[in-house]
Amino acid sequence: MSFKRSLLAGLAAAVLAAQAPAQAAQVEFDDASVAQLQAAMAAGTFSSEKLIELCLARIQAYDAQGPKLHAVMALNPKALEEARALDAERKAGKVRSPLHGIPVVFKDNFDTFDMPTTGGSVLLEGSIPPKDALVVKKLRDAGAIIFAKVNLSEFAGGATYSSLGGQSLNPHDLARSPAGSSGGTGVSIAAGFAPLGMGTDTGGSVRGPSTANGIVGMRPSMGLLSRSGIIPLALIFDTGGPMTRNVSDIAAMLSVMVGVDPADEATKASAGKFEKDYTKNLNAGALKGARLGLVRDTLGRDPEVDWAITSAVDQMKKAGATVVDVHYPKWLLQNSRDYYNAVRWPEFPVQMKAYLATLGPKYPKSLDEMIERAEKFTTSRPDGARPNPVRWALFKQEAASGTMQDYRYTSVRDYMLPAIRATVEGVISSNKLDALIYSTSSGKTPLIAGGGGGDGGGGVSGTNVVSLAGFPDLVVPAGFTGDNLPVGISFVGTAFTEGKLLGLGYSFEQATHARRRPVHTPALPGAKVEIKGG
Repeated sequence: MSFKRSLLAGLAAAVLAAQAPAQAAQVEFDDASVAQLQAAMAAGTFSSEKLIELCLARIQAYDAQGPKLHAVMALNPKALEEARALDAERKAGKVRSPLHGIPVVFKDNFDTFDMPTTGGSVLLEGSIPPKDALVVKKLRDAGAIIFAKVNLSEFAGGATYSSLGGQSLNPHDLARSPAGSSGGTGVSIAAGFAPLGMGTDTGGSVRGPSTANGIVGMRPSMGLLSRSGIIPLALIFDTGGPMTRNVSDIAAMLSVMVGVDPADEATKASAGKFEKDYTKNLNAGALKGARLGLVRDTLGRDPEVDWAITSAVDQMKKAGATVVDVHYPKWLLQNSRDYYNAVRWPEFPVQMKAYLATLGPKYPKSLDEMIERAEKFTTSRPDGARPNPVRWALFKQEAASGTMQDYRYTSVRDYMLPAIRATVEGVISSNKLDALIYSTSSGKTPLIAGGGGGDGGGGVSGTNVVSLAGFPDLVVPAGFTGDNLPVGISFVGTAFTEGKLLGLGYSFEQATHARRRPVHTPALPGAKVEIKGG
């Protein structure tokens, strides 16, 4: 942490004093899309090195100081050096991809060979994996800068808190949860610490933080992205997912991460179905003629959230979409959480043991050993590390939940999950829909003091149903409540329809422009990008 502070402090004064040129059009760098950043770098008015400096300045201003959002756990000490090398490649005529020179933050459950991967836990403190997770490697090979590891709900479960990272704060309202489990990624993107981020989603862990922090996020179809090198929670539902400021950046990220991974059986289902360039789907007119089904079951908990969603639906209709009300069957709504836990909990001990086997000898090798070590960590340390009783108590529930051969597990896996997929597909096909839409979280993100902010929203969990089905879900900012808390709306399709969802989400985004900079992380002086020609 001392290196991080010195690096940030050394750069902050120089960066904040720098002023962008007065000519041409200028945008705040924390509002710029990846395409705009690339255009400025191609024109020679901006650089990857400058982008890293501006990101570091915002981390210094809002994570290390100011509101102290507690999102960033570790910074890549070679980020500036890598940015300069990528700038040199560009000058020599080599641009690896549309992500060349763009920094990405990662939830701290993605393996990175050059930074610790801890799951937010003191139990894995200092663990540096032998190699990158496959999606990390793909982004690195595409010229993206692996910039930082960020906070999360410990081991991607429980409340939005970790024993190493503490409590991340929501930049829209510091008393509110940033949601979990990818809360640190959501905070980092909303606060402008980087343009791009990666979270993981099991029951709603990309989608909850995306709506709570007012950004765009996607849970892709099961099997679209490799999970190799990601700390597992439950592989039956686990997937990585991109989190960004706009829909076009989601498309750019997906384009370089997809592909079949021989080490991840689930990715075989994507063969012949993934796209090499998802940005081709970005059509501002995609809502015209579209037929959408509003899942009414996700409304009715909070009138302010309902108002924002209803207004969003009105905007879709004005853009030419037809929107009809649809409902899930009661058996699914009443039991979805039980179905989820019946398979999620028994998988964790088995799959976590397999992951722990890849680590060095000083780390625990089983969930039982994790429980034993956690019980000995009973007080806070001077550096801020502290016990996490909520998550560590969940360890015991997971350990006692039965085996993956137990009928309670196999009956849900073999019969209920296919039935749920067929049910959601049936709702879409019988109503002749292009996509389902729903309120990503049925209520406002909860107060931290109330202990809220798990993986997804409260009330009827639309996110949970989509996880059970294994379908793609794109979250786009839809508006705000009366007290300026973001509201997100989800676009859901059947397996491997990411391209269609990106088109619909982009069309909605362009019609509404509902994203807003958080009140606690304003623009910094001079932090602008010059875009020649407007």
